[in-house]
Amino acid sequence: MNNMFDLKVINAVVAQLEEERGIPKDKTWEAIAMAMATAYKKEYGKKGQIVRASFDQNSGATEFWQVKIVVDRNQVIMDGDEDATHEDIKDANVDDIKIRFNPEQHMLIEDARRIKKDAVVGDELVFPLETKADFGRIAAQTAKQIIIQKIREAEKVSVMGEYGQKEGEIVAGTVERVERGMVHIDMGRAVGLIPYEEQIPSERWKTGDRIRAYLYAVEETPRGIVLKLSRSHPKFLAKLFETETPEIANGIVEIKAIAREAGSRSKIAVISHDNHIDPIGSMVGQRGVRVSTVTSELSGEKIDIVEWNEDPALFIEESLSPAEVISLELDEKEHRAIVTVTEEEQSLAIGKGGQNVRLAAKLTGWKIDIKSSGSKNVAEADADAEEVKEIERPVKE
Repeated sequence: MNNMFDLKVINAVVAQLEEERGIPKDKTWEAIAMAMATAYKKEYGKKGQIVRASFDQNSGATEFWQVKIVVDRNQVIMDGDEDATHEDIKDANVDDIKIRFNPEQHMLIEDARRIKKDAVVGDELVFPLETKADFGRIAAQTAKQIIIQKIREAEKVSVMGEYGQKEGEIVAGTVERVERGMVHIDMGRAVGLIPYEEQIPSERWKTGDRIRAYLYAVEETPRGIVLKLSRSHPKFLAKLFETETPEIANGIVEIKAIAREAGSRSKIAVISHDNHIDPIGSMVGQRGVRVSTVTSELSGEKIDIVEWNEDPALFIEESLSPAEVISLELDEKEHRAIVTVTEEEQSLAIGKGGQNVRLAAKLTGWKIDIKSSGSKNVAEADADAEEVKEIERPVKE
């Protein structure tokens, strides 16, 4: 066995696992011993047999035992549980719980007391098993598999820790492939995925492209750690501005709300916690450089920045920018705002395809009706609306 079982190499790897990946040496040796027992039972054992092993990390000597659990004759079949542990047996109520007796893993208490006088129900008695001459090859392979498994587990924990801290942040990677509408991204130690619904509709990616996205979830799968990414998420827009705007990063300017139609147009409501700082000016930047940088990252997405106000009427008025409002009525019960603009401003307030009023409704959370002075036509939008409806409604004089 020792010829095939290079202890020096294994000891060095086990020590390295502890030093570099934080896996205690005793846990690795324990896992190796357990795997040895499993391998021995598979190769030489009998059905139901409980096999344990001890492994000497200095000499490489391995010893095997068969374990039998002491049971009471009054304990009978426990359906479906052939591998009852001594904890199960100790906790078993002999009146209503039965244990399936297996001579390979159980021993009646009267028989056990012939071997050990003070034996009680639930005790484990151990019996040495023969060490097979050809087990060295199996042992070496088993140890190798356990070490590989431990390395993978440590890698998984490390990646989860690294990217778990980055959840809610912007991360970067390289496009590996685009398959069935899903963008697969090489993140180095993990795989990133951008589902179709999390993409900007106008964007087309090809292998080798560098890409940035918002990390909204870190998931553990049988194939490894998967990072769920988005470029259409409103928080991607917020994080881009946080990167470009020091006033957001240090908390002076706060983004209060975002309404986004990815790749087309967004509205952002901001507030300043310092009277000397203009929140909109901070977001736009000198000569518009900050907002231009964000727009470029988002493939030309138009961005309206408005000032948030706790007064819903003033906030709704701001949200309809660039249109100017003549008057505004609030229906608190219906959570609806009736907004009047000039005939010239009505199309601007509604926007192309109703986009401006739809985004304003999403931003404020209010249903918004747009009407022009002297007209019966009213455009309606609410926070959940997919489209804007135009209806004819009597106008109050």
